[in-house]
Amino acid sequence: MNDYPKGGFTLPGEAGYEELTLKLAERFGADVIRDSDGTVLSGDILKAGYKIYSTLCVIRDHNDFLQRHPEYQQQCFLMSHAVTAERETLNIKLLNGYSTQQFMINAADDAIALWQVFDRTQDKELPRESWAYEDGVVTIQNAEPWHSYTVNFLAYRIWEEISMYNYLTNDWTGEHLMQLDPVYPEAQAYLCDFLEKWCAEHKQTNVVRFTSLFYNFVWIWGENNAESFYTDWASYDFTVSPRMLGEFAKAYGYALTSEDFINRGIRHSCHLAPNKRQRDYIFFVNSFVTGFGKKLVDIVHNHGKEAYLFYDDSWVGTEPCGESFAQLGFDGIIKCVFSGYEARLCSAVDGAKTHELRLHPYLFPVGLGGAPTFMKGGHPGRDALDYWSKVRRALLRKPVDRIGLGGYLHLTQEYPDFLAAMDTITDEFAQISALHKEGAPQVYPCKIGIVTAWGSLRRWTCGGHYHEHPELDLLNLLESLAGLPFDIEFLSLDELENGVPSGIDIIINAGFAGSAWSGGDAWRSAEITAAVTSFVHGGGVFLGVGEPSAVTGCAPVFKLANVLGVDKDTPELLSHGKIAAKANCTLDFLKAYLPQTSTRVRLLTDKVEVSAVDTEGSPAVTLNHFGSGIGVYMSGYRHTSQNAHVLHQLLLAVSKKQISPIICTAPGTECHVFQDAKKLVLINSSSTPQVTSVTVNDKTYTATLPPFALELLSMQTADA
Repeated sequence: MNDYPKGGFTLPGEAGYEELTLKLAERFGADVIRDSDGTVLSGDILKAGYKIYSTLCVIRDHNDFLQRHPEYQQQCFLMSHAVTAERETLNIKLLNGYSTQQFMINAADDAIALWQVFDRTQDKELPRESWAYEDGVVTIQNAEPWHSYTVNFLAYRIWEEISMYNYLTNDWTGEHLMQLDPVYPEAQAYLCDFLEKWCAEHKQTNVVRFTSLFYNFVWIWGENNAESFYTDWASYDFTVSPRMLGEFAKAYGYALTSEDFINRGIRHSCHLAPNKRQRDYIFFVNSFVTGFGKKLVDIVHNHGKEAYLFYDDSWVGTEPCGESFAQLGFDGIIKCVFSGYEARLCSAVDGAKTHELRLHPYLFPVGLGGAPTFMKGGHPGRDALDYWSKVRRALLRKPVDRIGLGGYLHLTQEYPDFLAAMDTITDEFAQISALHKEGAPQVYPCKIGIVTAWGSLRRWTCGGHYHEHPELDLLNLLESLAGLPFDIEFLSLDELENGVPSGIDIIINAGFAGSAWSGGDAWRSAEITAAVTSFVHGGGVFLGVGEPSAVTGCAPVFKLANVLGVDKDTPELLSHGKIAAKANCTLDFLKAYLPQTSTRVRLLTDKVEVSAVDTEGSPAVTLNHFGSGIGVYMSGYRHTSQNAHVLHQLLLAVSKKQISPIICTAPGTECHVFQDAKKLVLINSSSTPQVTSVTVNDKTYTATLPPFALELLSMQTADA
């Protein structure tokens, strides 16, 4: 591994630990040193000859300005907790249950004009004259006893959420940092002036690492600073203000209401199929962010510096997978990653020259889930290799330019196992990068189209990190596919109205009914349903997982039930007889599949092949021959090394293409073929040693792989 030159590594530095910083920079082959939230770089580090990243949260740390202009703080709509009326007069405390360190009611006239009060029992808005506000309380007159009422109201967000998390996690003290909303012209002028001065003062900064631009993903904290009240990585709920909504109404000719965001308390998370009003608002905010964001990037460029965007935190509105992202002019994009699909999300961004991954664990005492990391009880070395094994699968398919870390470097001193893990990771990254420079890895001549309501705008994501929603079938499929040698394309259901695009061999649709991932009401379109049905009948493959093509209130529930040969088993069918599901599938490799029953289904014909049934007789995996094609159904899917191994074989088995499989014998091991470099890369993604073999070009290669190992084999030498 040492034959491969290092570089492409970003190390977090720390004033007071200059010797450690420079020692580890040399050890890991770093060419960049960065600061982090809560750290600074000393003169000795800045002058050491490394490229310097300086982190800048451009909407944060402007407390002096915001104390003079509190009306320019960022806002959001909140819904009060539901209260049941016992008499005709009802008082509702608006912030009851919410963090009062994060939120403050906005009771200005233009804000109250956007408030709404609902009788949720009748699903009816109350007229404005029936309620009044004073001192944090809405009083409803003439309430219906025993009806439930809620209030939608605007609140200022008075503590920037990422800073809030970092403060509380690390027991920081000091002033709570507010956040500025650049939708106001006065705030824009202030920010431009601020950035000009900042760039002039940071002469040794080479790259301004924006974290990120203007609007955070939605993170609503409950009382006592409970951080899990509501989180959505791709929601636009934190972009609202009277001005933003007013400008939207001028541009689109109609007004949005608070209920468009609150949605009966459900909200419109990225997991729900978006409606037209939601899409309109997303593109409107994106247009604003792109326009003003470019002005800031231009300022950075005018000072001879590069601008990188951190694809997390306040990324909302930038839409790196959207058509307009390149207009912002960012030189690079940085994504924090736990998993393989997140690495693919980063590499899929077209509008930036440099793609960088910030690896985990972050150099904090505890991780995002609250588990100890760099403290007693933590195992950062083990964690680093585990995360890397997931990311590495994806990097072997699609490369990025750089990797790095973030946080407090001094915490690593007591963890030699972590430093050793980073030796391995930086060596392997250099190795992988060198292989890609010689040529791309072999890809099967089989294109998979993943169909959702979002399409390519939300490619390689289901919103956030894997540990946030490990129950999502599509997220698990993405994690498996991230490291497999298939060509992947992301399509919206709307794109199928005129037929399945040419070149697609397999369509995958996965998710719960009504979700953006399954598709929601778009499946009511006869044109879309007919297009996919025709595609399969003509020889294509449709793989449905969970509740694919599902539309609630319809019979069948799965609009492609005829293609799949199964439909959801609902209580309405209690009086209907069932075809007994018996395992009769001829694909022996499916016996190794670890089933996950998310949805119970019933067979529609006894011609359906069943791989296995659960304890209650519901099929886990089925195959239904439909015309010249195949409908495949999986009741649920969870990513494991074993299931990814089975999925790999299944996709090849149902494809109509004549493909020579590149499949290792041992689950947990995989092979990537770099023809131009004449190398095979064998990886072990498990924590146990594996003996594995793979056949490529009629030659069989065998290797014994230690835990989490990567091994290169020359394609000229075969062990037959």
